[in-house]
Amino acid sequence: MSNPTKHVVIVGGGIAGLATAFALQERAVEQGVSMRCTVLEEASEWGGKILTRRVGDLLIEAGPDSFLSQKPWGLELCAKLGLSDQLINTNEANKKTFVYSRGRLRELPEGLVVLVPTKLGPLLRSGLISKPGLLRMGLDLLLPARRSDEDETLGAFFRRRVGREAFERLIEPLMAGIYAGDAEQMSLRATFPRFAELERAHGGLIRGMLAVRPGTGAAGGRLGPSRSMFVTLREGLGEMVRALRARVEKEGAALQTKRRVEAIRVRSGQPGIWTHDLILHEGPPLAADAVVLATPAFVSAELVRPLSPSAGELLARIPYASTATVSLAYDAAQVRHAVNGFGFVVPRVEARALLAATWSSLKWSYRAPASQTLVRCYLGGVGREETLRGDDATIVRRVREDLARMAGLRAEPAYTEVHRWERGMPQYVLGHLERLDAITTSLSAYPGLFLTGAAYRGIGIPDCIRDGSETATLVIRYLTGGRVGTAKRA
Repeated sequence: MSNPTKHVVIVGGGIAGLATAFALQERAVEQGVSMRCTVLEEASEWGGKILTRRVGDLLIEAGPDSFLSQKPWGLELCAKLGLSDQLINTNEANKKTFVYSRGRLRELPEGLVVLVPTKLGPLLRSGLISKPGLLRMGLDLLLPARRSDEDETLGAFFRRRVGREAFERLIEPLMAGIYAGDAEQMSLRATFPRFAELERAHGGLIRGMLAVRPGTGAAGGRLGPSRSMFVTLREGLGEMVRALRARVEKEGAALQTKRRVEAIRVRSGQPGIWTHDLILHEGPPLAADAVVLATPAFVSAELVRPLSPSAGELLARIPYASTATVSLAYDAAQVRHAVNGFGFVVPRVEARALLAATWSSLKWSYRAPASQTLVRCYLGGVGREETLRGDDATIVRRVREDLARMAGLRAEPAYTEVHRWERGMPQYVLGHLERLDAITTSLSAYPGLFLTGAAYRGIGIPDCIRDGSETATLVIRYLTGGRVGTAKRA
């Protein structure tokens, strides 16, 4: 007698949800599991925060504009989707990044390896760090390693190793561009565990970075040609969403937009066999053998709270930051004097609205015609939400004031576009990993319910793809009667 077809429902059609569906289909074929998959998305579009727009000859990324090539999962997925020939590197000719510090833009020095400088000469010439600040950085080579396994904040770790000035002027603005968070709250172990490992293994941060310094070129070899640290797709990251959606539909998944899940009920017809009923805003309930919640933690919290109040409370305690991207298009001839390199980041101590600005059409090819310059600005984040108040015109005015003050860019833009991401960036604050363990324990009574996405073990696109893949493995194991365990449920 053949095994009955299993039904898996994924709630959330962002990159994590779609990647989970893709991996589920792969695993089902590998394991000979008869399975059908449904993906439900409340919005009218797929991709979540990945949103690419065409406006005339401009290509605008409203959310992320690239992904890290040193984490292989994004490149691997592109290869499986037949997108490898569409990947593009950053433009080598414009390879400069700046920090706005003490009244002007200062170039980030050569030899900057994953936030930590390994060459003091260029750093000294940049003026980013004073001579006393550089001497304090050098103490990292003499200070003993911290032997405690207790977690600490990013701010505490970097001040302890390289001093306050290097942290505030160099490291903090780079981290804020990734997490839009407050380093005084963020967990080292949950965000950059490698730094703690380097300290333990090599006795210090700079010594550790020198020991593991990468060679030239990132993520080449089996994944194709050498890649720059960040890569994107020629037609924008929306191409990844489009190709992923097309593939999972071709393989039989049912993808439904404008479908809001209001509750989950769990019932058992016989011991050890559970059915999950998803109560929808419209239409009859949807029955599933397993459910994956690829939704923000605060959405998942309300769905699981009736099943496990403790898990719901723990999920609700994962904080989120709100951000916005502002894209501005200029006549290239009017701004050529002001734009140079890839763009700049802004330290929190400067107390400006901007977190960062990217000269998108200089950093990436195919973003604007030669006659136009496309600029993308990033603002908001923890402690900076007040910059998001007001209408779009007010936000554009604030951005233009900062661009004029910091970069001398005073021209009138020919086009502007604002995208707000309310509660769009999860924050891995101190105690995050312990919180995830507690969520897993709290949901252990419901082994067919899974969590995946940016709220848990990595916010970047490759992290979400990896998390979806690992979740798919656990779902298949559950459906085939294997033990899920507690290593990765949240």
